[in-house]
Amino acid sequence: MPDFSESETHMQGKPQVRFVEVTEAHEGQRLDNFLIRLCKGVPKSHLYKAVRGGQVRVNRGRSAVDYRLQLGDLVRIPPLRVAERGQSQAPAQTFDVVYQDDAILVINKPAGVAVHGGSGVSHGVIESLRAANPDWRFLELVHRLDRDTSGLLMLAKRRNALVRLHAMMREGRVNKHYLALVENRLANDRQHVRAPLTKWLTASGERRVRVDPQGQSAHTIVEVLARLPAHTLVDAELRTGRTHQIRVHLASLGHPIVGDTKYGDDDLQNLWRGIGVKRMYLHAWQLRFRHPLTDKPLSLSTGKPLAFEQMMANLGGQATAD
Repeated sequence: MPDFSESETHMQGKPQVRFVEVTEAHEGQRLDNFLIRLCKGVPKSHLYKAVRGGQVRVNRGRSAVDYRLQLGDLVRIPPLRVAERGQSQAPAQTFDVVYQDDAILVINKPAGVAVHGGSGVSHGVIESLRAANPDWRFLELVHRLDRDTSGLLMLAKRRNALVRLHAMMREGRVNKHYLALVENRLANDRQHVRAPLTKWLTASGERRVRVDPQGQSAHTIVEVLARLPAHTLVDAELRTGRTHQIRVHLASLGHPIVGDTKYGDDDLQNLWRGIGVKRMYLHAWQLRFRHPLTDKPLSLSTGKPLAFEQMMANLGGQATAD
């Protein structure tokens, strides 16, 4: 039995505009994810285009793809063309599973893989996992990682787990640590970075973030793990979860992440690309939280990736912690 209320009009056997009322099962879900589940077989690029073009409407008005649906919202869905045979579909890709039960899934995401499809990306982790597990009735991202960031990514397999995890993250009850290999040697063994951040767009329309006294509060704790001749391996603990927070905070200290093409020095990044460096050296390596349904304490870790070990060896051999 469907968990949403739907009316659909047909004309000469062809589906026309339909209206779907949001019920409790989908309350709080992003509009794009709602449409993806409801419009199976429709390319994601078509769905995004329909939303941005105003063909998909919520309560008779335009909406953004990241709008969180509310109970009772009425979503207008226009006729949409399903993918033709041979057209690109999300592959049923699997990922290294770090933890899984009937409520949550934690994977080790590779660098270079988007967490979801969107601008310029046909599909990501969420689409691939849904394709690989068609029997899962519910699967949503709990949080996001940048495409070039590797590491622990948490997904919810039940809506009540998703809602509770989101609340836990807002309340700072999910402890997240990242490994970052940065330019230059940090002087302080441990420091708190409290620098407000704001989003802005470049002339080409690319989203960026910068330190801004009028921005949102942001707090990162940076601790040195190892020093190389001209680089440092650090642990960055997120106390807030702003977009690109670690990348911008480290760059603001004069220590951009190796391979960061957005916030690193252009000449250095060109040098890295010239010698074949193809990733950003930022990795989500530890997650500590209580299970959203059982309250069981969970401490998950991936350890240091092999790519970090190899790069550190190439950068200067013996590392020190002094």
